[in-house]
Amino acid sequence: MTSLAKRVDDSLPGQGLKAPDVHIWHTRLEQSGEAVHALRGILSEDELKRAERFHFDQHRRHFIAGRGILRHLLSLYTGIEPGQLQLEYSRNGKPFLPGMDGDSGIRFNLSHSDGMAVYAFTRGREVGIDIEHQQPIDDMDRIAERNFSAREYTTFGALPEGEQLEAFYLCWTRKEAFIKAIGEGISFPLQQFDVTLVPGEPARLLSVDGSSEKARRWSMHNLLIAKGYAGALVIEGGDGSLKQHKWEYPGQTRQE
Repeated sequence: MTSLAKRVDDSLPGQGLKAPDVHIWHTRLEQSGEAVHALRGILSEDELKRAERFHFDQHRRHFIAGRGILRHLLSLYTGIEPGQLQLEYSRNGKPFLPGMDGDSGIRFNLSHSDGMAVYAFTRGREVGIDIEHQQPIDDMDRIAERNFSAREYTTFGALPEGEQLEAFYLCWTRKEAFIKAIGEGISFPLQQFDVTLVPGEPARLLSVDGSSEKARRWSMHNLLIAKGYAGALVIEGGDGSLKQHKWEYPGQTRQE
């Protein structure tokens, strides 16, 4: 297998991922024509059909890049050829590899926003990741009131106006990462759990269904991926180390 994955220090982690560590990868989805062509060649028939449904060429290229890169990264950790991997989806749309649900089985999650993609990989425990490009939001207060818990909204409203945009995205990414980790997606009410959101405050899951004990089952981390982006990671359990890597197509000029 010719790997398209490179770590920042030019070494490959391969199958060196040990439980309970987490590997986080990030990349730009705007790849060269050569890269998109190579990545398209390892997608499944279903993924190719999904790609063709995109009206805009940029969106189609980004989907192909995002899914192709996921396959190459999964190949590093499983030893299975990228094009041979069989991805399945939970009832709420979370992707997984069938037959890898044991204590050492690979678990993963991904997110993308405005051309940036992030991937998280671990073994034997659930993981959720989210990234958002921080842009001004006209109806930010209304969205916060409808989607934040009462505790979060009170904290949000008490912040200086100049801190509210950052706080909004910190809260949003942390909540998204949690519902992705538990595999419930939008079916789990966002108002039903509390996270920290004050800029500079450590990322924490404070309570779930009003229970701090349920929250202690999970650990939450703030992610600094690129300027102008907010990111969060949620992992089942609290041990292990986090390592960040950058994916690049061979010969590509680094832009970050």
